[in-house]
Amino acid sequence: MVEHAETVLPHSWQEARERAWDVALPLPAHPIMLASAVGRILAGDVYSRHAMPHYASSAMDGWAVAGSPPWILAEPGAQLSPGQAVPIVTGGLIPRGAKSVLRSESGTLSTDEDGLPVLVRGERARPGEPKNGQHIRPAAQEAASDELLVKAGTTLNPAHIALAALGGLDELNVLGKPAVKIVLTGDEVVASGIPEPGFVRDAFSPQLGAVVSMLGGTVVGLQRAADSLASMLDALADDEDDPADVVITTGATGHSDVDFLREAITAMGGTFHVRHISMRPGHPTMLAELPDGRFIVGLPGNPLAAMVGLIMLGAPLLARLGSLPRPATTEVACGSPIKEYQGPTRLMPYRLVYGLASPCAYTDSAMMRGLAAADGLMVVPPHGAKMGETLTAMPLPWT
Repeated sequence: MVEHAETVLPHSWQEARERAWDVALPLPAHPIMLASAVGRILAGDVYSRHAMPHYASSAMDGWAVAGSPPWILAEPGAQLSPGQAVPIVTGGLIPRGAKSVLRSESGTLSTDEDGLPVLVRGERARPGEPKNGQHIRPAAQEAASDELLVKAGTTLNPAHIALAALGGLDELNVLGKPAVKIVLTGDEVVASGIPEPGFVRDAFSPQLGAVVSMLGGTVVGLQRAADSLASMLDALADDEDDPADVVITTGATGHSDVDFLREAITAMGGTFHVRHISMRPGHPTMLAELPDGRFIVGLPGNPLAAMVGLIMLGAPLLARLGSLPRPATTEVACGSPIKEYQGPTRLMPYRLVYGLASPCAYTDSAMMRGLAAADGLMVVPPHGAKMGETLTAMPLPWT
């Protein structure tokens, strides 16, 4: 049976944040194909598997030549002797005996006094062209075999991927990145359009995936659960086709007759790391772990409360699993007096106005307008704050 909220003391926001970091370990590194590696963090140094380039090649379209003009055209693939040439394209293998490449715009096909075809320098050729070695890319010009190409810890961009491909690699070893399944609850939630009275619009499915990505995770599935224990158990079951490291749920974290998340976790043998947090909004945010190692981040059903809960518990958990730095807090100067509050710590969206953090309007737990205009969340203790007082703050994932 799930314990009632009043029987378990809530964690402070600091304790909950620390707990979400401490209960997890970084996911193991694993190989991944090059095409999927952009944005991932490299787990180990990358070395070239061969010289780059691994053969001497032409830097121009034209002719590979040996000796001085005129040049007699040789058969492709033959070793060149002085006075011979063979057509070549950019990137083409330099034939044996060739000393340079004459650009196509610098050469002209003509005939010698016997009427045989020869290659000569054209009117557009520069004096002395081609010089010895000109327009030839020597082997290992970019890197020798086993030379360091990319250092461990690098966040891979498209250029790194191309470099690894040129170095002869097909896959790279990257740090683990948490796979996240999103479970949305609430029979009253409408997926699109304008809801009727008594129903609410789904504010989570359009945004949660993007926020999860900003926090270092990747969404592998999204499922809706009806307000029943059976449906919740089905939604929390492991998906063998798209296994998840973390399940993020919205709603059903309370103790009403339609809130089945805690009961489902208990039925599955799960462990509660954080049952609720002494903060507003987001008090019923919870963190649990199932016997198979998957974590469950239970967010409240109200949009602002859910986002505060995700920043509080989801951010450190996903960062830890993905070998990212621990999310940091900052400090801001309070821009206006904030009255005492008969309740727990408040996490208040704020805007920076002339360098001071002023609370946003429209910050009821069911609203998003205030957060949409915010620069961050500031931590306001129950006794309130004076203008100019230094407060702890947390950045938003998109700021």
